[in-house]
Amino acid sequence: MDETAQTPMPLLTPGQRDQLLANGRQSGRDHVPVAKFFNQLGIGTWPATELDADNDTCVGLADLGFPEIGSFSLEELASLSLPFGMHIERDIFFTAVYPLSTYAEAAREAGSITTAIRILSNAARTGRGEGA
Repeated sequence: MDETAQTPMPLLTPGQRDQLLANGRQSGRDHVPVAKFFNQLGIGTWPATELDADNDTCVGLADLGFPEIGSFSLEELASLSLPFGMHIERDIFFTAVYPLSTYAEAAREAGSITTAIRILSNAARTGRGEGA
């Protein structure tokens, strides 16, 4: 099998890492998520708002069946080996519009982060006049 097909993408771009670190230096604020990680084969979604100075500990929303705000390890996410040679990935199409608390509240009401993101993204597009 082609070796590049088995190499996971970096979880963060340099710009995302810089923004997450900057947010981490202003901990306690209700930041807009900078990146979203996900398990493409099952449950597991992690929008991240902050990165600790250790370059490993993220703060964000974690959904492994029940969405909650907390911290998680980038190293652990990157080390997860999923079936078929897959890995946790960064959602390259994710652009957050709302602060983390809005995503958390919507996720609790909807039952999952992915459903909440879809609802909030549609609301944002409608608000900008981009259709339904």
